[in-house]
Amino acid sequence: MQKKNRWRLAGIAAVMLLCGTGCSRSVLNYQIAECIGTLGQYENNEPVETPKMKAEREQKESEAALEQERQAALDQAARLAQEYRYEEALAYLESAESLRDDERKAEAVAQYQEGISKLYQYDGDIPHFSFTNLVMDTARAFDGDEYDSIYRSNMITVTEFRNILQTLYDSGYILIDIHSLAQETEEGSSVTMTELHPTVPQGKKPMILSVDNLSYSSMRNGDGVATRLTVGEDGEVDAVYTDEGGHELKGDYDVIPVLEAFIDEHPDFSFQGARGIVSVAGKRGVFGYPVEAAEGVDNSENQSAVREVAAALIDQGWTLASAGYSYDRMSEMSYETLSQDITGWFNNVGPLVGGCDTLLYPYGAEVDYSSEKGPFLINRGLRYLVGMWADGDHTEVNETYLRQTRRMVTGYVFTNSPGSFGSYFQVSAILDPAR
Repeated sequence: MQKKNRWRLAGIAAVMLLCGTGCSRSVLNYQIAECIGTLGQYENNEPVETPKMKAEREQKESEAALEQERQAALDQAARLAQEYRYEEALAYLESAESLRDDERKAEAVAQYQEGISKLYQYDGDIPHFSFTNLVMDTARAFDGDEYDSIYRSNMITVTEFRNILQTLYDSGYILIDIHSLAQETEEGSSVTMTELHPTVPQGKKPMILSVDNLSYSSMRNGDGVATRLTVGEDGEVDAVYTDEGGHELKGDYDVIPVLEAFIDEHPDFSFQGARGIVSVAGKRGVFGYPVEAAEGVDNSENQSAVREVAAALIDQGWTLASAGYSYDRMSEMSYETLSQDITGWFNNVGPLVGGCDTLLYPYGAEVDYSSEKGPFLINRGLRYLVGMWADGDHTEVNETYLRQTRRMVTGYVFTNSPGSFGSYFQVSAILDPAR
């Protein structure tokens, strides 16, 4: 190092001698900068940063930081607008101090106001597609053992689910929140329901998606299926899955994270952040965690995990629904059994997943609304009641509840009634070759 510095000093001395023979300042600066390794770093190759150069540098850095802040604000507003959250995007732009005098703000405001003007009220039928768990690895799930028929009949594969999402997206369908189909007016302790036609962008058609009884009780670890949900470091919900090498992975291995990944790529598939409905029971677990109280069993850690997953789902835009505590056919229950079942859910599961106003009937078996069962459900706050039809899309709203039917999307329906999806997708076109 000392030898290197001596050579540099010798070089500078040589330059000074040259200067005495008529060397200009610019040549001197160049040669000094070359010797000390600062060539091109400062204006006119000055050997040090002058106050003027420092002020100019700081001005440029300040302008670059301001532009970065402005672009971040514009990008955030654009992301909101992609999900048709135009009002939120406009409010965000208005609150961004960095964009106060930026011409791009005015352009964005005009664009988002035009987007609002193109929204319309849809008054056609609204399909509701309901899914169960997904098969990730068909080779291990469809292997001929005693679980094979469960996976083949009750579930579809990740490939099939992605194909369905893409087909629906390409056909102009867009996710909406079931709560956008009714207006609730509180009058004292009662709530009056009024039908609403959902607002969607021009060229789009609304749809609702749900996941039925997400307990994972029928999933066997190592069979190529996810076995529970967890919350990742990014705060989003992941599915836990064991690969063929026995490694536990967390990611896009079931309905919820796969849909989230699809929306990340296609934010315009979600209207104003809508996701879907996730129904849970309790007796067979919630999100893959046993929660039922039992003598000598401490489920406090499981309950904490369920609370964490539920909170993350709600934050992501999902609606959590009841499937009853026992996941039995409510149409066949006596009033006493039904009241015990629903009360058991609210006492044991409700505190883990938060408030609930939506019921996905197990097996689609609705109660007789003219009997005392109907008013009981409504008085418990379950005003969004979802049954099941093999085909046809039905939504009705009266003063006390909204009733809707859903289409179960399973391997059994693919095999036995493929035509029931004909208005939306062709089963032959979305089918997994490995099925």
